[in-house]
Amino acid sequence: MKRLLLSVIFTFFACSLYSQTKPGKMKLNAGIITAKLAESKKFYTETLGFGVTFENDFYLLLHTPDKGAEISFLLPEHASQQPLFKTAFDGKGVYLTLEVAKVDEIYQQLKARGVAIKIDIRDEPWGDRHFAIQDPNGLGIDIVTYSAR
Repeated sequence: MKRLLLSVIFTFFACSLYSQTKPGKMKLNAGIITAKLAESKKFYTETLGFGVTFENDFYLLLHTPDKGAEISFLLPEHASQQPLFKTAFDGKGVYLTLEVAKVDEIYQQLKARGVAIKIDIRDEPWGDRHFAIQDPNGLGIDIVTYSAR
């Protein structure tokens, strides 16, 4: 957990430094260190429709169906990586949010395919309608349609 926190702090520092030296567009790619590369690829491509941007024997980069965002997966303890990027994610303390246009349709499709729903679909007082599933690494994935309230 300490390493994950250090990684997040480093990322924010690097992004801050980058934005000061090169104004303009910035792209975020969240990365998960995990031994479950094959399971992650199968889940994200088959369950959520992601595409493969790049992969090799120790790294997997996936993109959302519209190619608007990416997520990567890296094998732990890989010889090519520095110590900061070697410790596997423990499955706690991180979540992803996928904003979709029609959350009810996605919910019905995933439920019909037998995907385990961790939080049933519901409306929140602030206007969101959402449900949650979980990836093979323990990441909670909140699938939401935002309401203009």
